[in-house]
Amino acid sequence: MSASQLTITQQAAALRSREVSAVELAGAALAHVEAHDSRLNAYLTVTADAARQQAAAADRRLREDGASASPLCGVPVAIKDVLCIDGVETTAGSKILKGFVPPYTATSVQRLLDAGAVVVGKTNCDEFAMGSSNENSAYGPAGNPWDVERVPGGSSGGSAAAVASGGVAYSLGSDTGGSIRQPAALCGVAGFKPTYGRVSRYGLIAFASSLDQVGPFAHSVRDCATVFATIGGHDPLDSTSEASPVEDPLASLDAGVRGMRFGVPKEYFGAGVEPGVRDRVEAAMRVIESLGGSLEEVSLPSTDVALSTYYIIAPAECSSNLARMDGVRFGHRVDASSLTDMYLRTRDEGFGPEVKRRIMLGNYALSSGYYDAYYKKAQQVRTLVAREFESVFTKVDALVCPTSPIVAFRRGERSDPLAMYACDTMTIPVNLAGLPGISVPCGFVDSLPVGLQFIAPRLEDAKLLRVAYAYEQATEWHEMHAPMVEATA
Repeated sequence: MSASQLTITQQAAALRSREVSAVELAGAALAHVEAHDSRLNAYLTVTADAARQQAAAADRRLREDGASASPLCGVPVAIKDVLCIDGVETTAGSKILKGFVPPYTATSVQRLLDAGAVVVGKTNCDEFAMGSSNENSAYGPAGNPWDVERVPGGSSGGSAAAVASGGVAYSLGSDTGGSIRQPAALCGVAGFKPTYGRVSRYGLIAFASSLDQVGPFAHSVRDCATVFATIGGHDPLDSTSEASPVEDPLASLDAGVRGMRFGVPKEYFGAGVEPGVRDRVEAAMRVIESLGGSLEEVSLPSTDVALSTYYIIAPAECSSNLARMDGVRFGHRVDASSLTDMYLRTRDEGFGPEVKRRIMLGNYALSSGYYDAYYKKAQQVRTLVAREFESVFTKVDALVCPTSPIVAFRRGERSDPLAMYACDTMTIPVNLAGLPGISVPCGFVDSLPVGLQFIAPRLEDAKLLRVAYAYEQATEWHEMHAPMVEATA
């Protein structure tokens, strides 16, 4: 296994023992992009020069005071292209932002840079994070490292593929309705969505502001906890940032699950779950019992309307957020004879079909005469979804269920929007309620990864990571590597 395929923990140890330098790690990560990204298309922008400079600075920092340096110091990372970096083109996977170079850096990224992280590049994603397959990117779909003809999931498909392919130990993505957890499941890596407000959204190009959350992909739960310990915490630049202190996610990571109660939502095991996925998740639940956890069936009755609720609230918020994409101040612009014509032609050329679909849905839901019937009603149902979770969490410590009802599918197999939206049935309710959720590998169906999802009460991110870590350490699924990794090891 090459140096770039090690976990954060392993790379940090190798850096401190001088087995490898940060410059060498950056070189290995960039070489991986050069060798594989023509097939994988995981990156939209590669920041090679900046990465080498950051790596050289990390080496100096480690030489001068390695004992106090962050575990992330000198470790390469990939960043989803919805997170702004000062001086680096940021497109959100859309033609309308082609050429946009932000003059500021997202707080989550800045905290990584302050810790000495080395940014390799910006990763591919569904346009404005709207999609579950990465097929909606204006710059072509990303491939799944287990089978490049299959989707990596979305919208953070490039970030998941960058980790699963062995190029970087971790990456950042965003999760609005499952866009970290679902691609993590389909690519066979860990993907963590923190409690809403736990990680700053400043510098994140907004899709749906009340749902978006930044989080990490990694090869292990410990690595996810390490990244969260760095990027989490209050940010005065984000008005939705949670003010209460973040519990150290590493302090209780090894505490296990003996005596903990796990709820199994019966609505998450319906007809849409593939038999193979169901079998792997049920096997995982037996592992949890063997570790001393107990299982009991619980009910979340509003699950069947959560998907519809989401597809009113999220498009409504996106139609408002994307109104600023008009070609006047930044990004793509079509010259025209009038201002109105410029607006219309710019947005027609700049936005893809899925984004246009959601903008129209959102404008309709917010329009006069329909606001109360759709948007207001959806917000009421959202409150009901959150209350059902709260009620269940008075009985159990965490929930366990599939992350995705299916494994990675071939490109083009789910061209029907409704079939695509159904991929997020088990992830969307978590965003509606603002809860933390994590996906970890739990087996394979036809050589394709299956994801196991854990869900915890709001602000109990440390407990969630502890639970996922206990399961992960009792199995070997997280140690399985995609064929693309094995071919270059």
